[in-house]
Amino acid sequence: MAEFAYKAAGAGGVIEGRIEARSREEAIRRLVDQGLTPVGVFDDVATPAVAAAPKALGRFRMGADRPTRADVLSLTSELAVMLRAGLPLDNALRVLRGMDHRPSVTTLIGEVLEAVKGGMPLSRALAARGDLFGAFYINMVRSGEASGQLGAVLTRLVEHLERMRALRESVVSALIYPAILLAVAVLSVLGILLFIVPQFETLFRDAHEALPLSTRVVLGAGNLVSGYGLYLLAVAVIGGFVFARWLRQDAGRRWLQGRLARLPLLGRVRHDYNLARFSRTFGTLLGNGVPILTALGIAGETLEDERLRAALKGVTPKVKSGGRLAEALQATGSFEALAVNLVRVGEETGSLDKMVLELATILDRKVEIGIKRGLTLLEPLLILGLGLVIAVVIVSILMGILTVNELAL
Repeated sequence: MAEFAYKAAGAGGVIEGRIEARSREEAIRRLVDQGLTPVGVFDDVATPAVAAAPKALGRFRMGADRPTRADVLSLTSELAVMLRAGLPLDNALRVLRGMDHRPSVTTLIGEVLEAVKGGMPLSRALAARGDLFGAFYINMVRSGEASGQLGAVLTRLVEHLERMRALRESVVSALIYPAILLAVAVLSVLGILLFIVPQFETLFRDAHEALPLSTRVVLGAGNLVSGYGLYLLAVAVIGGFVFARWLRQDAGRRWLQGRLARLPLLGRVRHDYNLARFSRTFGTLLGNGVPILTALGIAGETLEDERLRAALKGVTPKVKSGGRLAEALQATGSFEALAVNLVRVGEETGSLDKMVLELATILDRKVEIGIKRGLTLLEPLLILGLGLVIAVVIVSILMGILTVNELAL
């Protein structure tokens, strides 16, 4: 017998404790037999996301108090556990509202609960906050309501959200070290120009016209940074803010996506990332009974690449007119032969959802490999670039010193 820790809802509220059972499923059954509704059951090795997430979220209260993606994932996981345990939807939402959430999350749950108590389906209640949940989430819930398997559908939805979060986090984590290297490089160059180069200003003052061009450029850069550094910083901050605002507009977004698509390695990785996101969303929707045309539209809208999104919009009319999905995807020019063949096999065998999810897994691996290769190239390039800049400054100063010595002889 193993010992499991649990978090469950009872008559007196949410309680925590430990229970002995042969498996997690048996522990859940024993809790239900005791009149409790399990929210999280786990062993001592693996701490569950459903129990840990609300506590972790409570630590961060800076900024606007709005529900986040992490809140949605946590609530979905908790709700799925309670529905699988047999608790009615309104009671499950009532238990969720009584748990330790941030005020904005508690308010959100209360709004959904009131709508459900008024006879509204959960999918329609969530549609009122479509900006937070999105069309994919709402249609998944609607398919669960239609099939009578809302708990199972929410469980699949949690798995999908976890995979998407893991993919995003892997991309962000991979970019942390290069960002640190770039920041160190910039600070190092600024430190040299601010504190080292001005020390030679007096030495080179009388021989300024005779100095090599590289020495004069380095001295000018040092004077510019030391004399107008604050103004340059203000201009950089304001310019960065304006540029970021412009990138959030349609024209700026298209410009940035076009530049990123042309990059040798990053463009391919970004393309595969968007295809992986499309494939996983599309396959998950199909696996839960969403019609193929609806699934194509929703999956296409989840893409960040507007060019790829525009290309995929032409797929729906072809499929709607009776065409094969594999040929329609191939006509876009965005899918490789492997992807088209997997889709074709799925259509022929009646397992399109499984084949598309397999494609998503393959593309996820390609993205991870591409990121690792990019970092393998980027890190030494940043180090070499920093070394080259410092070497140019040092050589320029030495050339200036040699010139002054020659004039003094």
